[in-house]
Amino acid sequence: MRPVLNLGEIVAAHARLRPQKIGTRDSRRALTFAQWNARACQLANALLGLGLKKGDRVALLAYNRVEWMEIYIGLAKAGLIAVPVNFRLVTPEIRYIVEHCEARALIVQDELVPQVDALRGTPALSDKAWIHIGDSTPSNWTAYEALISGAPDSEPGVAVKPADTWALMYTSGTTGKPKGAIRNHEGMALMSLVTALDMGLTRDDVALLVMPMCHANSLNFGSAFIYLGATVVVDDRKSFDPEVLLATIASQHVTFTSLVPTHYIMTLSLPGTVKASYDVSRVRKLMISSAPARRDTKLAIMEYFANSQLYELYGSTEAGWVTLLRPDEQIDHLGSVGWPALAQGVGLDVLVEQFIGVKLWAVAGQDDQAQSWRV
Repeated sequence: MRPVLNLGEIVAAHARLRPQKIGTRDSRRALTFAQWNARACQLANALLGLGLKKGDRVALLAYNRVEWMEIYIGLAKAGLIAVPVNFRLVTPEIRYIVEHCEARALIVQDELVPQVDALRGTPALSDKAWIHIGDSTPSNWTAYEALISGAPDSEPGVAVKPADTWALMYTSGTTGKPKGAIRNHEGMALMSLVTALDMGLTRDDVALLVMPMCHANSLNFGSAFIYLGATVVVDDRKSFDPEVLLATIASQHVTFTSLVPTHYIMTLSLPGTVKASYDVSRVRKLMISSAPARRDTKLAIMEYFANSQLYELYGSTEAGWVTLLRPDEQIDHLGSVGWPALAQGVGLDVLVEQFIGVKLWAVAGQDDQAQSWRV
């Protein structure tokens, strides 16, 4: 039986099936699936060339930008483990995570370099494993673009198993030091497919990721749309601007985004003339997450985004999605975060064949029918 494809493999599959489709973008550049896959392979090969081995941890510290998409996929291809670090943390907090996970490499955006320079001397980090994203690379850092350009774009050939760890996401909880939540390839794949099935997402969607790319919200939703072969737009602003949000939705033909209630309230508070100047008619799915929303907020969302269905989600870094309040329950079940977030009545084989174009007979509880992926 061939197991589900991991994210590195699924981007490679989309690069074969629809190479010229835009897979991901931010405000600076766009990548077709073919370009995305090639750069992810280059990054994977470059990191392995630095002496990293399957299972090593790579800490990531950056604001939202399209490089996150390259890095997540490149690490999946190399069998390396992504350790996303919240850019709001200060040096002692970053030091704890980097040392606790025994990171072998750091990838850091230029503005955030001062927060990590104090970590020089960390035993697990070699001199070449300090990788800098930005235009002016300091002398004691390795330039991200130079690292990629010097590596081959062939698949790295590392055997990555479904049960292998893909991400180690630190969450502070309520007491003590941050704890690392282990996310493996198979769990991410299955949650992505169930998300798409439950919400009716398709390869024709355009998803806008506004939440930080170091956060489980963007990681989980981004993964779901990657599996489908949809386009994923990364909002690369350092602070939220509601009018820019509407401009991005209109110009990129966005069909889905996930926001916290404050984002919606700020957007809906814009003058009517401003809101009317942007075409949001293509939006068909909206998510409220991270905090409860009031009845008047929900009604205003549904009025302005008239063609969209509204969902509300409760989840955690450790468990992924926990409960989901669906469109027909939004007003009648105020104060509730819905039913368990599990698609019922349809197998994953139906989802994969219908939305991705790949035949799968490997469904939980139906092992007697298990065959293989056919790409």
